[in-house]
Amino acid sequence: MSDDQQRDQSQSKSPSQAAPAAPGAPAPGPQPEPIRFFGTSWVDHDNGYALRRAGVAAGSLAAAVAGAYLLRFAYEGLEIGDVGPFLSISVVVLFAIASAIAFAKTWESFGRRPRPSSDEAALKGLKTIGFIGSLIAYFLRSLSEAPGEKLRRTEYEQAVAEFGRRRSARTGNPAARRPKRKK
Repeated sequence: MSDDQQRDQSQSKSPSQAAPAAPGAPAPGPQPEPIRFFGTSWVDHDNGYALRRAGVAAGSLAAAVAGAYLLRFAYEGLEIGDVGPFLSISVVVLFAIASAIAFAKTWESFGRRPRPSSDEAALKGLKTIGFIGSLIAYFLRSLSEAPGEKLRRTEYEQAVAEFGRRRSARTGNPAARRPKRKK
């Protein structure tokens, strides 16, 4: 059920029909968006947040090193196959450029959401080829925060502030108000 449908249903109920909030139910208002590997622990830096950050940093660095070894073995395979210097150098340059672009796009994605009409989908293949760049960006960002935390924290704080403004503007149940006196 979408948020709009839930809101419409909750507004159509009278106060006597509204079910009381369950003890374990989430609080009304905006909920934080979970981040991969962190869930919502980034909000209050609890539930092993520091340990998760260390694990993500170590895991992404280990994956980048393993990927570099994999590419090294592939390059040695080209050398064994004696494909010539042009193809060998072209492969190295291709992976270096793809990794640089993947690093830049991944780093950029931590700071802002991609536009719907952007060419992120077209760059998926390039980011896959340059996976080492993406892993290094993930490693470097996880040294200071959860990757994407700053963006999500800004959005979450704006949503909470907006919810507070809307909530404080309400004066109560409009159905319970007295009718205006006629003059």
